[in-house]
Amino acid sequence: MSTGGVLGAAEKLRPLLKKVIPQTVLSDLKAKAILGKIPKIEKQLAAFDRSARPAGVNLIGNIKAPTGLGQSMRLVGQILQAGGVPFAVQPWVVPSDAATEPDPFASLETDKDRYGVNLIHVNPSEFPLPFLDLGTERFSGHYNIAYWLWELQEFPQEWKACIRLADEIWTPSGFITDTIRKVTDKPVLTVPYPVQTAADPAWDRKRFGLPEDRFLFLVMYDGGSGAARKNPAAAIEAYRKAFAGREDEAPEPDGRERDRKVKGSGLVLKVHEETPQQAAERERLCEGLEHVYVIGGNLPKPQVDALTCACDAFVSLHRAEGFGLVMAEAMELGTPVVATDWSANTEFMDESCACMVPCALEEIAHQTGAFRKGMHWAAPDTQAAAGFMRRLYTDTEFYDKIKRTASEAVKNRLSLNVPAEKAAERIRTICSGGLHDRGQNDKRY
Repeated sequence: MSTGGVLGAAEKLRPLLKKVIPQTVLSDLKAKAILGKIPKIEKQLAAFDRSARPAGVNLIGNIKAPTGLGQSMRLVGQILQAGGVPFAVQPWVVPSDAATEPDPFASLETDKDRYGVNLIHVNPSEFPLPFLDLGTERFSGHYNIAYWLWELQEFPQEWKACIRLADEIWTPSGFITDTIRKVTDKPVLTVPYPVQTAADPAWDRKRFGLPEDRFLFLVMYDGGSGAARKNPAAAIEAYRKAFAGREDEAPEPDGRERDRKVKGSGLVLKVHEETPQQAAERERLCEGLEHVYVIGGNLPKPQVDALTCACDAFVSLHRAEGFGLVMAEAMELGTPVVATDWSANTEFMDESCACMVPCALEEIAHQTGAFRKGMHWAAPDTQAAAGFMRRLYTDTEFYDKIKRTASEAVKNRLSLNVPAEKAAERIRTICSGGLHDRGQNDKRY
């Protein structure tokens, strides 16, 4: 078994190990084991030889994952396809996920080394692993591009060594690009996601078990990763401030016609991979609220879009976002968004098309995964968020305006043609010559 295979096997034992070893300790041990292999990998990587293989891209990563990372890779595939870039897909998975999403590029899947450029859609924390699992010969002599996501303005110190394995880095937002440019002189390019939704019409409120006569606020988060960053507690707190004791009060008529009779408000929590401890904390936070609806498990993307459509507003009081894809999708579907006014989501939303919640930056007090003590993220103003939630509920004119402008903004700002043209032009430049060799890489490392 390869070194990468050993690490992958250890990852599969994580549920058992977590019972006896704290999560932060496990993560640190894993990171040290992975990052310790970088010097050996680096020595085995020859300079890019553009004459050795056809121009095009080998897209490497977990394209079938039902996670945001899997969706991100599928969107990158759409970008390459729309730009007319020849590409093949190399599925690479660690750990193996039981649930999968359909691969829209299944006909392009291969384990062959077809093209001269590798676009490696694996985050920094695990970036050396495909080099170990697939073999360094799969990357030597290629132009290796990392497609990375991150959510803060500070880049983790332990990840900086991973930059040595990449010739170039792509990100979905200027926010991430600016962060990574602080720690490298290598090319860092922003290739934003396109937003394309397709709600399953068979899934309506009744099928989700939601009431027809309530104005529903939707909150989504994954308990397995990023719950602290997604900050659902703040969204629950804002809902409580806006509606506690008044959930059954219908909005006063404002002279404008509504699409249905509304008798009160409600909060919908879409939760994935929630631990028993997280579930207990959620129940504590919701204590005393009468109309909270919890939807658990993994839903296919068309059902997630349908759930977003079925609700009246989407609330994201996140502490940080590297892009904010779920918010962008809600906007594209015409569901008004209440969101923290900080990080990458501000690149496609503003006060003209969303309810932007003011915030203060605060120092992280306790490590949560890669979010280290001493880094900074946002603390959204829950009282301001509650005010926006009340206004969406009571002011039909304001609601209709945000609904309309949100959809227009995303369609104008996050269309497919912009990243497709940008990616295609960059790949042509790489494959036609004029770029640095590996020996001229970032002098910082």
